[in-house]
Amino acid sequence: MKQLLFWVGTLVVAATCNVLIYQKEQTLTQGRRVFLKLAPVDPRSLMQGDFMRLGYDLADQLRATKLPPDGHLTVQLDAQGIGTTARLADDKPLAANETLLRYRYRKGLRLGAESFFFQEGQAAIYEKAKYGELRVGATGDSVLVGLRGEKLEVLSKP
Repeated sequence: MKQLLFWVGTLVVAATCNVLIYQKEQTLTQGRRVFLKLAPVDPRSLMQGDFMRLGYDLADQLRATKLPPDGHLTVQLDAQGIGTTARLADDKPLAANETLLRYRYRKGLRLGAESFFFQEGQAAIYEKAKYGELRVGATGDSVLVGLRGEKLEVLSKP
């Protein structure tokens, strides 16, 4: 009986992991490309290696807004896909230049990935980052794809 419970539990854990991976893959392949302006934050951790802790300008804009702990924002995008303004989502249909973005409020507004890890010695490349590139699914779930420069250029070695 113990062996059966072990294998059923293992199967459930494996199935759950695969479903979560599949959902992220769907967001990556089918999600809308959205760029969020970054707010400056510290880029180094001795325990974790080189990484950049991310803050988003939209989160700073909404700092004084009273928001529920979890929810969705309606983010207005410009012609390049840059999120310019956001408001608490409602039941109104989205315009063509809007997208949902899921947020969490935990000691500040969290709009997605809070850190970006990169290979040791690459800090100089990512110091130039001005935008976070996200893929956002129809439900507002997002995946950080990378960081971009001032003109949305892909950051690479000089």
